[in-house]
Amino acid sequence: MTTNGSDSAAKPPAKDPWDLPDVSGLTVGVLGGTGPQGRGLAYRFARAGQRVIIGSRAADRAKSAAEELGHGVEGADNAECARRSDVVIVAVPWDGHAKTLESLRDELVGKLVIDCVNPLGFDKKGAYALKPEEGSAAEQAAALLPDSRVTAAFHHLSAVLLQDESIEEVDTDVLVLGEVRADTDLVQALAGRIPGMRGIFAGRLRNAHQVESLVANLISVNRRYKAHAGLRTTDV
Repeated sequence: MTTNGSDSAAKPPAKDPWDLPDVSGLTVGVLGGTGPQGRGLAYRFARAGQRVIIGSRAADRAKSAAEELGHGVEGADNAECARRSDVVIVAVPWDGHAKTLESLRDELVGKLVIDCVNPLGFDKKGAYALKPEEGSAAEQAAALLPDSRVTAAFHHLSAVLLQDESIEEVDTDVLVLGEVRADTDLVQALAGRIPGMRGIFAGRLRNAHQVESLVANLISVNRRYKAHAGLRTTDV
C-alpha cells in the first residue's frame, strides 16, 4: 500500500497557546476613558508601560482625566483617540454604545477593537442581563464596524481595584472572545501586560452574551460579600 507525500508528511506541531505576540509597542486607546472602567484600564496599561490615549466626547475632559492618571496617558476626543490608536477598547456606557460606534466607523477601519461593555439593567432586585438584538454588545459592535477586527474582553474587572494605586497586581483572568485567533492572541497578550492578569481564549463572539451577562452575578457576589470579585480559570 502506498501513500502520497502529503499524507506521509509530518504534521507541524500545534501552536503553544501561551506563545503570544509582543504588544509592548502598541498604542492603546480607551473610548469612555473618563468613566470608572475606562480610567481603570487606562491606568493599569499605562502603569505597565503601554502608550495609552483616553477618549471622551469632550477633549478637554479627556485631557483633564489623563493628567490625573499620569504615567504618560494622553487625552483626546473619541475620534482622535480612535485614529491614533492601534488597539481601541470600548468602555462606554451601554446606552451610548451603538451611537458611539456608529459615529466612529471610519476612524475604526482596520483597527483591533476590544469591546468590554456589559448590557445590564437594574431594578430593586439588583442587576440583570439585557440581550441586545444582535445577541451581545460585542456582536452589535461587529455589526456596526464591518471593517474593524472586533473582539470581546475585560468584562469582569473591578473598576475599584483597577484604580487603586496601592494594589500592585490584579489577580484575575480575562476571558477573550473573537473570530480570528491572531487577534485574540493580541488581546491575551495585552491582558498579560498587567501584573497578576492573564488572558484566556474563551470562544467566538457568538458566546459573548453569557460572558457579558456574568457581570450581573458578580455584582450580586460583591454586594453580598462586600468584595471586588473576579474570575480564575482552573487547570489551564
